Amino acid sequence: MTTIAAGFDPRERVLASLRRALAPPGGWTALALTGVMVATVAWSIDDAAWVLGNAGYGDFLASASIIATLVGFAGAMTGWPRWIAHLIGAAIAAIVLPVLVGSVLVPTAGPPQMFHATAVAVVNAWYDLAVLDLAVTPEIGHYLLVLGIIVWSIGQFAAFAVFRHRRPLDAVIVVGIVLLANMALTVKDQLFLLVVYSVAALLLLARAHALEEHATWLQRRIGDASSVRSLYLRGGSAFVATAVVGSLVLTASASSAPLAGAWVGFGDRLIEISQSLQRYLPFGGSTRPVGFGFGQTATISGSWTTDTSTAVTIHVPPGDTNNYYWRAATYDRFEGQAWAWTAPDGIARTSGQPVLADEADDPTSQGLRAELQFTVDPVGMRGPYVLSPQDVSTVDQDAKLYVVGAGGYFSALQLSDGGRSYSVTALLPVARDVAGGRTQNRLRAAGQNYPDEVRQLYLQLPAGAMGPEATKLLAEIVAGVPSKNPYDLAAAMQARLKRFTYNQNVVGRCPPGQSVVECFATIREGYCQYYASTMVVLLRKEGIPARLVQGFLPGNRDEATGTETILASSAHAWVEVYFPGYGWQLFDPTGGGRSQNAPLAVGDPVASAGPGASPGSSAAVLPPRGEEQSAGPPGRSGGSTSAGGPGAGLLIAIAVVLLTAVGGLAFVAWQRGPRGPVSPESVWRGIGRTAARFGFGPRPTQTVYEYAGSLGDVLPGSRPALETVARAKVEVAYGRRELGADALTTVREAHRRLRLSLLRLAFLREERRRRRGRGIR
Repeated sequence: MTTIAAGFDPRERVLASLRRALAPPGGWTALALTGVMVATVAWSIDDAAWVLGNAGYGDFLASASIIATLVGFAGAMTGWPRWIAHLIGAAIAAIVLPVLVGSVLVPTAGPPQMFHATAVAVVNAWYDLAVLDLAVTPEIGHYLLVLGIIVWSIGQFAAFAVFRHRRPLDAVIVVGIVLLANMALTVKDQLFLLVVYSVAALLLLARAHALEEHATWLQRRIGDASSVRSLYLRGGSAFVATAVVGSLVLTASASSAPLAGAWVGFGDRLIEISQSLQRYLPFGGSTRPVGFGFGQTATISGSWTTDTSTAVTIHVPPGDTNNYYWRAATYDRFEGQAWAWTAPDGIARTSGQPVLADEADDPTSQGLRAELQFTVDPVGMRGPYVLSPQDVSTVDQDAKLYVVGAGGYFSALQLSDGGRSYSVTALLPVARDVAGGRTQNRLRAAGQNYPDEVRQLYLQLPAGAMGPEATKLLAEIVAGVPSKNPYDLAAAMQARLKRFTYNQNVVGRCPPGQSVVECFATIREGYCQYYASTMVVLLRKEGIPARLVQGFLPGNRDEATGTETILASSAHAWVEVYFPGYGWQLFDPTGGGRSQNAPLAVGDPVASAGPGASPGSSAAVLPPRGEEQSAGPPGRSGGSTSAGGPGAGLLIAIAVVLLTAVGGLAFVAWQRGPRGPVSPESVWRGIGRTAARFGFGPRPTQTVYEYAGSLGDVLPGSRPALETVARAKVEVAYGRRELGADALTTVREAHRRLRLSLLRLAFLREERRRRRGRGIR
């Protein structure tokens, strides 16, 4: 008795019972493995650095994944219905995620200020994109919030699937798909993360299987269930180790690349869609190229990513020795971190019709031109825009001409079928000292009598386009050009900028929201978009109309055949400057030996066309966002961490409206039931599965009619519908009958009524639990 009493500790037994009661069905190890799986997705997204190429912005995602997994686990363990648990989890996310994002925007502030900063950033982003219709927004809070929502949702779902539905495979599949999708979009080497995920997922599945076998052996009372579970766990762990090691060895030694061409053939439509969505998506990460194309906006991130694949093959007349810059699109509107078209008009052009006839950029009215005929074979280039050196005269396909301004200044020429070869006739300026030809002296004498619409379109500058460093750089260049002639200023800028360092990756070198021109003038490093943007903005500041152009540098040409091969890595941006009477002249300020434009001949002196407007007197400056505009959000200061304004309240209101709308749509969809064909077997399985989630599932020994009767006792009003489905199930499954259309319609209608009635089981289960707690059956 003394020994028994000495070994008996009531407190220890109570604590042991409490630990067993609180332990999750799969054990705490299963929770840890689920958390590791979700964390790999957070680490993968963080490593890809989707927002401005700065990996530090995504550091909060790991914390979000852990909290989301714990929230999903808590929802599963409380026994709440699925929709209630997920709704509560979403409410927690609506509080936690803005605070986590705010910790990136204002790291030294308190939680309320962090939440407020996120709300303001989201409202400002909406105002930029929806109201001002900008190509990009300098805000980053909304991007971070979306990434946080993705991580949170998969964490909450994975934990709920593992611990409530007992379906770890569902969690493994969903988390794996998100991880692989992110890995497929980035060029970062994330093999280690894939290994970590694979180990966690396989161990989780092995543990779940071992527990199932343990429960089965206990139920059937055959052998030692604990020994069986240990055997499965040891065998599963050995299998996981062998599989992972074998996979790593195979990865290191295999030379096959079965998915190397997975992105090939996605077609022009994919690129079009991605370009139209570009303004809403985070940019700046190390994205895997899926083909190269041009669009209505040209976003400037911190890196320039292309590859060495062939973009196009162009056939010019044999013996042609000229180097042509192949223009795809021009851009008139600068927005700090992007270029765009200002309210473009699309004009249909039939095959062979003069493309620019009656437009302001009609080449026939802009000096002497020479005709060039060539054929373009798209290879890896995506997007339907015509490539041409300078101005297109005709093309052998139906197309749509995009122009800006009432007069019609060229933006791009879009083919009706951009996937096949096309032939173009172009009219190129004659760079010789003849009547109507172009020389340095002729362009010097062109004057500055610019059309009003040219001034309006190609002198506009947003507030903040230039900062102190860019202003200083402009002053240095202007001081070295005593004549202040537009051509001399453009040539001086081209020569000065070429001395800057060419660098395709300047991620994180400048603060978010800073103009790329001020950034380039500060760090003096960048790639072609930085060079060209800076030159255009500096020229506009001096009152000289200019625009940014994107296309391809000259490729490698076989002069005997006239076949020119252009690589995707030759994608480029340069500058076109407007000269009255001559139109647009190409300048390329990119350094690092990238530019290939030949200088114009000096030519004989020519009398000036007149002084025109004085340089620097006519640059049209756009008002800053939120200032001098009729409908700006109150308190807007333009920064991603600005204070003031009703951002938090509006964000909460939007969240409530969205949750209400989603909930209403989900309820309507649930009530209407499936729209596809139904069968008595599928309907019966659905009823049992739904009732089981609320604690009223069928017992293994019950027949179809017995279960329908017992469920009808719980839901008396649903008894007729239950009997209809049960009878149809028995007739089809056991009587081998085929039901007619009328009978299937009756089953569908019964199913629709039952889907709504079965939701009452959630409340009945709670009542049954309370009755059991009071000892009432």
